[in-house]
Amino acid sequence: MFKSASVSVSLSKADFKKREPALRSALLDAQQEMIASRAFSTLIVIAGVDGAGKNDAVARLHEWMDVRHVVCNAYGPPTRVERHRPEMWRYWRDLPPRGKTAIVVSSWYNDPLRDRVLGRDDQCTFEQRLARINRFEALLAHEKVLVLKFWFALDAKVQKQRLDALRGGKARARRILTEWADIEHSPDAQAVFQEAALTTSTVSAPWMVIPSEDAEARDLALGRSVELAMTHRLAAEPGEPVAVPAALARLERPSSVEAIDLGKRLAKDRYEEELEHWQRKLAHLVDRKAARKLPLVVVFEGNDAAGKGGAIRRLTRPMDPRRYRVHRIGAPSDEELARPYLWRFWRNVPRKGQTAIFDRSWYGRVLVERVEGFCSEADWARAYNEINAFEADLQEAGTLVVKFWLAISKEEQLARFEARQETPYKRFKITDEDWRNRLKWDAYATAAGDMIDRTSTAGAPWHLVSAEDKRHARVTVLKTLCKRLKAAL
Repeated sequence: MFKSASVSVSLSKADFKKREPALRSALLDAQQEMIASRAFSTLIVIAGVDGAGKNDAVARLHEWMDVRHVVCNAYGPPTRVERHRPEMWRYWRDLPPRGKTAIVVSSWYNDPLRDRVLGRDDQCTFEQRLARINRFEALLAHEKVLVLKFWFALDAKVQKQRLDALRGGKARARRILTEWADIEHSPDAQAVFQEAALTTSTVSAPWMVIPSEDAEARDLALGRSVELAMTHRLAAEPGEPVAVPAALARLERPSSVEAIDLGKRLAKDRYEEELEHWQRKLAHLVDRKAARKLPLVVVFEGNDAAGKGGAIRRLTRPMDPRRYRVHRIGAPSDEELARPYLWRFWRNVPRKGQTAIFDRSWYGRVLVERVEGFCSEADWARAYNEINAFEADLQEAGTLVVKFWLAISKEEQLARFEARQETPYKRFKITDEDWRNRLKWDAYATAAGDMIDRTSTAGAPWHLVSAEDKRHARVTVLKTLCKRLKAAL
């Protein structure tokens, strides 16, 4: 969830002033149309670490929207009256009527996150509380409530600087600091939120993570996301449950995929030396006795012609062919279409001591199927959580899951396509479908960015590899796999 949020974003004062009027007009128009139609209400949840500017962002929304139809609900420790009722009572009490907007600070996520970070809840209790939140938000969506959830992310060094500046004895600073999201608990808070987000980021209420180092860029991303979500909902058919577009906005920033440094190179003489070293290292690791108890899944995704096949061949060369299998995934067969989409991948899960290498994978649901319209938005939007659950099942069974995204530029892809057409023994690699997909480069880039953000987990992170230079990519893949294997063994 934090891959794209880690990409540095800055916005000049002049650029902000240039963009602000258009955004304010669009946001106000969407709000006024919602007020007039009374088709739904909007609930904006603001969360994040201390010092990320949550209060300032709320003030900006009040400045940009018609405040006669906006209320801000901020929750502290339960009062005596609230403690005598179920935990969710005070949130139910404050739900806005249709046509109105409520901004929620210290929401129903606050207590579960705090209690988990501080060790008051065990894992089972934490998961039960998240399940209750999912039921609550799903019910709201079916009852015409647009739920928008934003987590303001902040680099630990920047957070420390901000909090040090605030801790000058000012009353305002003392009010905004919490006992669990300050700098002392920041790493734990980020990890616990990421776990919560992967569980509670649903079709009807997805989380959007916004980098908050630059206040103007943060507020533009927030306002733009709210405006797009309202506009999307207003265009929906009457009677549909409220859903938030999964690809809500680029949040005024590049995705983690778009931010990959494609300039990395490896000299040919150095390549031969590095390749031999890491292949020898991989052979040693997979031959260890402990490796006989470890199932290994390696996933390759990336741009067409990014060199997945070449990287896989260098990876398998030092391995015992009896102990690995490469699965090259294409369009599903009739047999596979007649079953749930994860079925064909479950069939190829490796046993202990075996390796399954996927050249394309279950991520086709949120890439090609999404972009080409082979499944509905509801299907691919819910697939993120289904994929995370699938990979979590593999990890619980002791499987090491290693995922690579190989990236090249649009110009390099064209050069490789043309080279394939001119080389007789490579022509089979290029098809009319490849050329058609190239016309949708931007749509695939957006889908890939969303995929990385929503499926890069602590146990199965995405490794983003610059593949503009094939030698660099092949060595990087081998080196990364060896490091992950060594750690697992």
